[in-house]
Amino acid sequence: MLELDPIDPPSPLLLALEGRAWLEFVSLLPAWPVLSRAPRGDGHPVMVMPGWLAGDASTRALRWFLRDRGYHAHAWRLGMNRGPTPEVIAGLGERLHALHARHGRKVSLVGWSLGGIYARELARRLPEMVRQVITLASPFRDPTATSVQRLYKLGIIRPPRTPDPEAEVRRRLRLPLSVPSTALYTKTDGIVAWQSCIDDPGPTHENVAIRASHCGIGHHPASMMVIADRLAQPEGTWRPYQPPIVDWLLGVSWPDRPAVEPAVEAPTVAA
Repeated sequence: MLELDPIDPPSPLLLALEGRAWLEFVSLLPAWPVLSRAPRGDGHPVMVMPGWLAGDASTRALRWFLRDRGYHAHAWRLGMNRGPTPEVIAGLGERLHALHARHGRKVSLVGWSLGGIYARELARRLPEMVRQVITLASPFRDPTATSVQRLYKLGIIRPPRTPDPEAEVRRRLRLPLSVPSTALYTKTDGIVAWQSCIDDPGPTHENVAIRASHCGIGHHPASMMVIADRLAQPEGTWRPYQPPIVDWLLGVSWPDRPAVEPAVEAPTVAA
């Protein structure tokens, strides 16, 4: 099990560099000739969850790209993400049930920052409905290792009403999932500590570094290429990510290698 030692928030310098996120968004246009060659999928449903204080507008570019690649990409439709309120927790379960029933297939979950923590916990609750989980700069190892937390301590901003996760919750958040998972992270993250965004590599779990900002990783061309590659895998099998040279040029760093590299069957859970 991963240790529970506290993780320091990112430096203020990295926080100042988060302004480059808009450049990463603009880069989608010149990168389109490459993105249009990303793997196409089998049309299964994908639900995309936004980060804290963001809504479905923040994931629109990613969902548009996934639809272009042949997926049924869905927003979470729960408004602005204000934290894990009882309404959000219940709404996520209802949304997953509805999409699973509508398409008659397992749903892949993609979550940005706090949305990725939701995705992991939703897969933990309802693994029989989830095909795989992809997180984007999601601090599931230590949700308190953030620049925002530093501002709380300094009294610059008021903390949200939702409580900080206690040791037991933090321990559960770090536990591996029973479905395949890919954790995208960036070592230049100015919002959350990148060390809090990585999983233990294993037969069906991996970490992939993206040269991006926290606020831009969800619409960065490199992230989109990795997401398309992961979603395009046939259901029931999973192989560690092997980045082609074009992905490296877009900003994908070489991924952490899992303990077992050959293709393996994804775990199945009886419905």
